[in-house]
Amino acid sequence: MVAPFKPFEPHGRGGPRIREIPLRLVLPNLITVLAICAGLSGIRLAFEGRFESAVVMVLVAAFLDGIDGRLARMLKATSKFGAQMDSLADIVNFGVVPALVLYAFLLDRAGSLGWIAALLFAIACGLRLARFNVLDEDLERPAWQADYFVGVPAPAGAIVVLAPMYVSFLGFEPTRTMAFAGTAFAILIAFLLVSRLPVYSGKTLRIRREYLLPVMLAAVFYILLLTVFPWQTLTASVAAYLLFLPLSASAYARRAKIEGEKAAAEAAAAAELAADTPEISPES
Repeated sequence: MVAPFKPFEPHGRGGPRIREIPLRLVLPNLITVLAICAGLSGIRLAFEGRFESAVVMVLVAAFLDGIDGRLARMLKATSKFGAQMDSLADIVNFGVVPALVLYAFLLDRAGSLGWIAALLFAIACGLRLARFNVLDEDLERPAWQADYFVGVPAPAGAIVVLAPMYVSFLGFEPTRTMAFAGTAFAILIAFLLVSRLPVYSGKTLRIRREYLLPVMLAAVFYILLLTVFPWQTLTASVAAYLLFLPLSASAYARRAKIEGEKAAAEAAAAAELAADTPEISPES
């Protein structure tokens, strides 16, 4: 009698054993795990009523998410496992964690509507990350479009959706009216996550040598502001980012027009060249 399933092969035969894996391959995934720990710790801090520390944990998770991929590319340690791990971590850190922290702090005052907004944000984050993975594997996509995200990226969405908390930490009392406003704001950010809005990524941005020191000084100044005046700086950053979104869409439209005209000109030149080229018959 033939068994319905093939015999199970013990783990390890299809790949290197743990002691054979170089440390440089483990380090980026370790940072991703630390990001998950930071995000989940934010939920615990929110349940304990330590909301400022909970927001800090979300920011730490966003920082770790920003360096794990770059570290993997720098160490030449990129892998499909690491990419999948990073996506799963993003769903937790930038979808589930901000939704629960914001709900525990403010949205619960709006009743069921607040919970619906939290659910919509978490689901939108998952959908946005799934679409990102699909677009990342699209080889037919024009190269210049890689400079833009499709929709607001998940880390930015997580930081922006917590804006009502930043405002509350500045001294504004979280009232029921503010809870309904925060509910509408969370739904708006959820829509921006899954929208087709082109958002400039800055991944291919190159800084000219003469501007390197001023840019470094500006970055240090921003970090100092974030350290000394965290909630004022975050509130201003969220406002600046929301103003940046329509500017990014406008720049994308101009770039698409230029690239379209260039492609049309190249197609017309190719057609004209083909028309001017005499055909050689087999009899000649």
